[in-house]
Amino acid sequence: MTDETCVAVLGAGSTMGLGMARNIARAGIRVRAWNRTVEKARPVQDDGAEVFDTAKEAADGADVIMTMLADADAVIGTLEDAAPSAAGGAVWLQMSTIGEAGTDRCAEVAEKHGLTLIDAPVLGTKQPAEDGKLVVLASGPEQARKRVEPIFDAVGQKTIWVGETGAGTRMKMVANSWVLTVVEGVAETFALAEGLDLDPSLLLDAIEGGTLDLPYLRMKGQTIMERNFEPSFRLKLAAKDARLIEESAARHGVDVPLFSTIRRRLAEGAKEHGDEDFSATYWTSAPARSGA
Repeated sequence: MTDETCVAVLGAGSTMGLGMARNIARAGIRVRAWNRTVEKARPVQDDGAEVFDTAKEAADGADVIMTMLADADAVIGTLEDAAPSAAGGAVWLQMSTIGEAGTDRCAEVAEKHGLTLIDAPVLGTKQPAEDGKLVVLASGPEQARKRVEPIFDAVGQKTIWVGETGAGTRMKMVANSWVLTVVEGVAETFALAEGLDLDPSLLLDAIEGGTLDLPYLRMKGQTIMERNFEPSFRLKLAAKDARLIEESAARHGVDVPLFSTIRRRLAEGAKEHGDEDFSATYWTSAPARSGA
């Protein structure tokens, strides 16, 4: 990637997109940023990026268009608006979590606009995005990889090339199934401890140093014990991702009854606590005396 390369970051004010856009700019790559709520993207100006009122303006002349948006409809609607302004032969770096059906739709849109699609969702939440410590699950044509690797290096601590376009999304479904299973398990386990009149921290003491200990259990367990559900990843987005995972399982004929239950629980919790951290799924199982 040359110094003249320009990256249009669409969704640069989102929970993940803001940190990613700032790290790309800090790496010396030219960034043109857009967000539906423009003010949320303004901080990237401190790192030398330009902020625009429309996706079309942000993509003007861009060599790479990066999308980091909530769902497939938002990704495709934004890209349709922005693509005609991009440079000829531009790469579309699709880093949102939108599932297999959404990625299939993106492939059709990319072909329509003459874009090279790199499917590269990430593992990590708000803090890793801010710290440039995401894990990139990349997939796409071999010949386009060198063009986007400096961007991946800016936003992540590790890039795994999974295969051809679409494999990154499938890998994200697998990884997210584990993450969401752990968090729902932590939430229900801590609710059970409280319901049995026990301090949940005793569980952490019991497993400390053993093979059952898990840093993520401790981190999310702490948020539950403190009732501090400031979002690093919103419950409504976790519920959306769970639905995408269940759809992938059905598409490939995999029976996942445990995960189907987790999907229902996350959806139930998102009705009232959707804008809180996804560990707020705890409230669905919490003893009545815990109080919301």
